[in-house]
Amino acid sequence: MMGLEGILGIIVLVLDIYAVLNIFQSSASTIKKTIWIALVILLPVFGLILWFLLGPKNKA
Repeated sequence: MMGLEGILGIIVLVLDIYAVLNIFQSSASTIKKTIWIALVILLPVFGLILWFLLGPKNKA
């Protein structure tokens, strides 16, 4: 049976994958994309929060 930690881990993983895909598809420069992706991967929760607040936005 999966505990609360397991469920939170899966949620963070899914959100990190979503963030990386959005960063990859953004109009930011390659170096900025690389930095953001590294932040999200190396610091999953903190990087995700930073990306959400400060990261590259898609211009729709």
